[in-house]
Amino acid sequence: MALFEPRQNQIRKQKQPISAESSSLVPESLMAEFDNLPGGGKHTPPKDFVCPITSNLFDDPVTLETGQTYERRAIQEWLERGNSTCPITRQKLQINKLPKTNYVLKRLIASWQEQNIDSVPNQSENPQPEPEPEPNMKSILPSSSSSDSVISQATIDRTMSELQLAITNLCMSEVLKESEMAVLQIERFWQEVNMDVDIHSMLSRPAVVNGFEEILFNSVDPRVLKANIFLLCEMGFKDKDVIQTLTRVDTDVECIVALFKKGLMEAVVLIYLLRPSTASLVEMDMVDSLLKVIKKQEGDLIQMCLKPKTAALLLLGQMLGSGEESIGSSIAKTLISEKMIESIVCSLGAEWAEERIAAVGILLRCMEEDGKCRNTIADKADLAPILDSFMGAGDAERFEIVRFLSELVKLNRRTLNEQVLHIIKEEGAFNTMHTLLVYLETALQDQCPIVAGLLLQLDLLVEPGKMSIYREEAMDTLISCLRNSEFPTAQLAAAETIMSLQGRFTSSGKPLTRALLLKRAGLDKSYQTLMRMEQLRNSPEESEETTPQEEEKAADNWERKMAFVLASHEFGLLFEALAECIKSRYASLCSACFVSATWLIQMLNVFPDTGIQGAARVCLLKRFVSIFKSAKDVEDKALSLLALSVFIHDPEGLCDLRSSMKEIMKGLRELKKLSPLASQMLKVFSKGSGSCSQDFWSHKELVQVDCSENGEVLSIAYFKDKIFSGHSDGTIKVWTGRGSILHPIQEVREHTKAVTALAILHPGERLYSGSLDRTTRVWSVDDEVMHCVQVHDMKDQVHKLVVANSISCYIPQGAGVKIHSWNGGSKSLNTSKSVKCLALVCGKLYCGCHDNSIQEIDLATETLSTIQSGSRKLIGKANSVHALQVHNGLIYSASPPLDGAAVKIWNASNHRMVGSLPTVLDVRSMAISSELIYLGCKGGIVEIWGREKNNRVETLQSSKNGKVNCMTLDGNEEFLVIGTADGQIQAWGLS
Repeated sequence: MALFEPRQNQIRKQKQPISAESSSLVPESLMAEFDNLPGGGKHTPPKDFVCPITSNLFDDPVTLETGQTYERRAIQEWLERGNSTCPITRQKLQINKLPKTNYVLKRLIASWQEQNIDSVPNQSENPQPEPEPEPNMKSILPSSSSSDSVISQATIDRTMSELQLAITNLCMSEVLKESEMAVLQIERFWQEVNMDVDIHSMLSRPAVVNGFEEILFNSVDPRVLKANIFLLCEMGFKDKDVIQTLTRVDTDVECIVALFKKGLMEAVVLIYLLRPSTASLVEMDMVDSLLKVIKKQEGDLIQMCLKPKTAALLLLGQMLGSGEESIGSSIAKTLISEKMIESIVCSLGAEWAEERIAAVGILLRCMEEDGKCRNTIADKADLAPILDSFMGAGDAERFEIVRFLSELVKLNRRTLNEQVLHIIKEEGAFNTMHTLLVYLETALQDQCPIVAGLLLQLDLLVEPGKMSIYREEAMDTLISCLRNSEFPTAQLAAAETIMSLQGRFTSSGKPLTRALLLKRAGLDKSYQTLMRMEQLRNSPEESEETTPQEEEKAADNWERKMAFVLASHEFGLLFEALAECIKSRYASLCSACFVSATWLIQMLNVFPDTGIQGAARVCLLKRFVSIFKSAKDVEDKALSLLALSVFIHDPEGLCDLRSSMKEIMKGLRELKKLSPLASQMLKVFSKGSGSCSQDFWSHKELVQVDCSENGEVLSIAYFKDKIFSGHSDGTIKVWTGRGSILHPIQEVREHTKAVTALAILHPGERLYSGSLDRTTRVWSVDDEVMHCVQVHDMKDQVHKLVVANSISCYIPQGAGVKIHSWNGGSKSLNTSKSVKCLALVCGKLYCGCHDNSIQEIDLATETLSTIQSGSRKLIGKANSVHALQVHNGLIYSASPPLDGAAVKIWNASNHRMVGSLPTVLDVRSMAISSELIYLGCKGGIVEIWGREKNNRVETLQSSKNGKVNCMTLDGNEEFLVIGTADGQIQAWGLS
């Protein structure tokens, strides 16, 4: 076969046809020496006294430069036939002639002969064997049932002669075919003879082993190669000296690997027996060949001392354990892509424990690389043999088994996890929980949390009782590891174990604890993203025995039981340990403990109050307040808020929170648009603030800018940390909205008359400016510099402006309101009214009019509804609606306080009045936040009212007494910015 190419650089035999003269190539003297094989007896000559070529006592020993000693005549004949290397080491010889006799060795041999004169064989003639037959030849020699049917000495001699001749041809023949036939003959002897140490010793001599190697590297006959590999494996499996002979030359190992990679699959057993280093295994790049062996049906390979699949698996496991992350990752990816997981899972039930443990290590690494394969493993694996292997395994192997089982119960379906846990608990010859408990006492510090976590899960398969030694030991171990600051790795392992005990995982085995808590805190983006990814990863063909509702119920039940066990142990002792670790300098440890503590505190709501909440409050409330106040990450703020929200239902907890109220108010305001929990806590604080409401909603003046040179400030808007102001001289100014607030950035004057309105269209990131110069300009504001991108001719002065995607609505010089399409068309609506202010929400246009009436116009149908009817002028004064805002389904209107309530509140759906603000000031502008109502009045006054109780909480006064024309809030509702009739822009911030 062309598959097996001979090794060109070390060919010592020439492939020649067999001839009658072939037997004459071996000298008779040397043939005679091969006949004198050492027998077994109590005075057998020492190995160093026997020539490795002739197997006889040395008569004239010579020691070569390689350190090997040979009979002079034997080595001389070896060299005369053209060989230039040492027969055993195969190192190249540099000598021209043989050295002198090794007289020291010769004297030692002579001394031994004198002491054992009866055991010295006569080297001049063949010794006659005993008349009884050798037991190792019985199976290949004829037998008879008659009493006098004794195996003749001639038959024994003939059989031994055949074997000796085969060995001689193997070692000495220069005809490749003869040597190949010798290999096949020897293999037949080995297969048929009941083995005895004598025949093994005949074949395991270095010279014979080297002969096998020579054929292995030069033959191209698959039968010969397989027979050769078989013999070397069988001998190497029984005799380490054979392996030592094979590994003396590194290139020999490389050549065996080359044969394996070319398709001689049985060679994998020999490679395993040679025990190459992990580094050399990696360099040999055998992964693909090893996978072929693992895939191969066992019946297709010859029966050997070790199954080729077993050897391949053990070598693969050794390579994965190299410690090189990139190598391990590459091999694991190959195993997964080649769909080898099921083949390796089969080895979990192998007869040999070492193979089972190697399979555990390989599968564990695959789960770490791609967690989704754990579903296949859990479905196909027989765990009983693994559990049985635990008792006889070493410490490192035991921990690998525990890690494997722990990873196996991180499936994305709770019901399947519990099924696997039941299998682990109930199968195997030993009590699994007791075995783990005993192992927990001797495991290394950083291994204990993994063992304790698995033990705790097994204990939780039944409803938690009053007492369980397994649970107590597991909990004590986890808490002890958390508190042991001298072993940060053990602390981290304990924290991550506790976090994973929540019981929900992605398909890749990652805990969902953090994402689920964020969802409960109102920030469900991370959770929804994970769920979408899970749906994409999971094949639609995968059949599920349970419904999502059943899975969720099982997950909730598990979470409730586990949280109760963790939180209630020793009256909340775990909270104290978590509090200590949250202060750790190691970020990963701090994060894991933070998430675990948040989860357990959040679960306190579902437990009866047994005092555990008090322990949690004492240990963690101040820490969570500190995190909420200082955290820059929104998700960390949300998680700490989730924990803090639990304590507002406890009178003592609420009291403690009120003492820290000022510290957390800013964070609550930042989060209230993202999390309903923030709004709930703000409401709780505001309800209980009472006389302290002014402190609760305190505002601090930040800056005031004089723009009187540009006339009145008629309009103001806030967008993306920028403030835009429109002035009566046609100027638009851009200011910073963060940090150094109201720091000027840009000033443009493209309008020729007053800029009366500024409106933001958020989806398109455009600013619209309406002006008395009868134009509306569209500005791009997403860049650092604002620039005009479009000008619309409105055909009339623009006094107030609101915009939507395709239209704008504005108040013209005359009566009514005009609807202008960005395509150029326009029409008038509500022409019977003199409109003073506008608001546009969801296709509904709200008009506040000069006669104190309020209308709602459906722009789709142009139908008009009256919210408040108009009234006549009183004492010659108009009772105009000056400001109109729509917020969260409520309409806020502001007009002179002739009836004692300047601001009225209406339900936008049924137009019923639901409240009012009894201010006596003349309100000219409004801004609404989620908690407060800001009223801009004449005289530079800003009144602040609470939305919850409609009560006045604070009054602000601008430095000058100009009328407040306009006002706006920043996106987080932290800053209020006003523009006045005397050209001032002023900003306040919540303090």
